[in-house]
Amino acid sequence: MFDKLETLDDLFEMQLKDLYSAETQLVKALPMMAERAKDGRLRRSFEKHLHETEKQIERLDRIGEALDLDLDGHTCKAMAGLIAEGQETMSERATEEVMDAALIAAAQRIEHYEISGYGTAAHFAERLGHTEAADLLRTTLEEEQSTDTKLNELAINYINAKAE
Repeated sequence: MFDKLETLDDLFEMQLKDLYSAETQLVKALPMMAERAKDGRLRRSFEKHLHETEKQIERLDRIGEALDLDLDGHTCKAMAGLIAEGQETMSERATEEVMDAALIAAAQRIEHYEISGYGTAAHFAERLGHTEAADLLRTTLEEEQSTDTKLNELAINYINAKAE
């Protein structure tokens, strides 16, 4: 936890630590989600996002190194809660089709949290003159938005109809 948040720099560092924690937690959760998914397209989507998430962690590491920040040691409680809710859902007895729809719902909650966090952090980086960090954060933001769009399309055009 931070002693004080006195400047936008302090808040930016806190946001980066939160994102780093969120992504490292997600790397552990995505394989479970992929394993639980029965639809091949959904499973592949989770597996693809796992690889993207690993690259997103690498980008955060680059930002931390460039700004001389240690991003480790913080726990994102929001992501922990979102993952816990997803795990609770995965433990429910459900048909394969309904479980796939539930997995998408859980994944989209996670994506929306990440979209918010990366959008905020990118804006802070830009305001603070951290151009490279802002660019890296925007790259990740675009990936998160793309993942959310693909999950949404999969749900609307296919999975949810199967779950009815």
